[in-house]
Amino acid sequence: QVQLVESGGGLVQPGGSLRLSCTTSKSGTNIYSMAWYRQGRGKQRELVAAISWSGGNTNYLDSVKGRFTISRDNVKNVVYLQMNSLKPEDTAVYYCYALVGYLRTEYWGPGTQVTVSS
Repeated sequence: QVQLVESGGGLVQPGGSLRLSCTTSKSGTNIYSMAWYRQGRGKQRELVAAISWSGGNTNYLDSVKGRFTISRDNVKNVVYLQMNSLKPEDTAVYYCYALVGYLRTEYWGPGTQVTVSS
């Protein structure tokens, strides 16, 4: 069993920045890919950004392109989401997601709240 632990959420003013981190509970985890999803109140969960673990290929939700950057530390098994120029519509619970092992088992973190408000 792999547990994902998120950190870095909070309250920020519009135009501000936050960096989310997600680490796995077990070292040496065979990660295939990791991603960040978000779910705003009354909305469906959506993919924000994803990164492949070996090649580092990334993809982003159109509305965050140019503002958010996903990156990973292969040694520490940590994935980051740098969020700049935050907007009120970015307010949501952000979830870390991982595909692990040759079976591509899915794991989710408990989520961290990001609130963008003046």
